[in-house]
Amino acid sequence: MVRRQGRPLPDRPEPWDVALTAVATFRLSRLLSKAPVTSPLRAPFTTFAGPQGPAELHEKPRTEGGRQTVGELVSCPFCMSVWIVSTLTAGQLLWPRATRTAMGALTALAGADALQLAYSRFADTTTFADKTT
Repeated sequence: MVRRQGRPLPDRPEPWDVALTAVATFRLSRLLSKAPVTSPLRAPFTTFAGPQGPAELHEKPRTEGGRQTVGELVSCPFCMSVWIVSTLTAGQLLWPRATRTAMGALTALAGADALQLAYSRFADTTTFADKTT
C-alpha cells in the first residue's frame, strides 16, 4: 500500500522516530490498559482488583469463555504495546504527518505525567510550613 501511494519505504528508521514511537507506545499502552478513564472499555473482559500506582487500576482477566484471552491483552501494557507499536509504525508509513502529530501529543502527555509525579513527590516531602520560614 505504501508503494501504491508513491512513497518509498525508508532504508531504516530515524533515531528520533524510534524514540518518539517508544514513548508514545509506552503512554498509549498505559492509558488503554491501566487508566480509570478507559476502564469501561476493559470491563467486559476484566474484573477490578484494586488501585495500582498513581491514577492506575489493577484488573484481572475474566475467566469465563474467550474473555480471558482478551482480558489478558487489554489489562497488560506489555501485551498492548506490541499492537500499538505495529499500528504506529504502519501509521508512520501511510499517514506520517498525522501519526507523528498524535505521537508527539502522547509523548508530551508522558512528559506531563512525569512532571506530575515529580511534583507530587516533591510536595509530599515538603510542607508549606517549611517554605514560609
